[in-house]
Amino acid sequence: MTPRRGLDLEIIVATAAGMADEHGIEAVTLASLSQQLGIRPPSLYNHVNGLNGLRRHLAVAGLKQLTEAIETAINKVNASLGGNGGEDETMREIARAYIAFARRHPGLYELTLRSPQERDDEFESESNKVIGMLLEALAPYRLEENVAIHMIRGFRSYLHGFATLEQRGGFGMPLDVDESIELTIQAFLIGLKGLGEGRLSQ
Repeated sequence: MTPRRGLDLEIIVATAAGMADEHGIEAVTLASLSQQLGIRPPSLYNHVNGLNGLRRHLAVAGLKQLTEAIETAINKVNASLGGNGGEDETMREIARAYIAFARRHPGLYELTLRSPQERDDEFESESNKVIGMLLEALAPYRLEENVAIHMIRGFRSYLHGFATLEQRGGFGMPLDVDESIELTIQAFLIGLKGLGEGRLSQ
């Protein structure tokens, strides 16, 4: 086992993230990670506070990547439409970015869903960024604030359901999953407009 030179927290987290995405988060232990890095397990404690500390860093890293993916999706629509209108396409692009992230990074994605065991300002900050971007994306639908929060929960539940079922082989019927996602989001957007225009009961 040749020790790895220049080891730092960024390398540790990136290596652990790759292992989590390839083998699942439960496969990432201090022993397996140290073996992958070519170091002794106690050396990891110079950078992370045990396994829980490592998972906390992975969760924050995952949220940051998800935030960047959603921001890129929003900017893509704004650039193509000059920032005018396009609220439906913005929501669709956010949905596509979310699903794509979950597909590329199944291990990291799982950790973004776990609330920290204790107060974690950095995790909270990244979570709030995602919520803030979604609230801004929903603003054109003219929803009351509490209704908008409910819709964010519903939107996230839609996407999480697709992501999780797909990862676990839950879609056995010979129908395109991406088409199912697009149709479901379209139905969700129709509902949003109904809420904003007062046609649906709150």
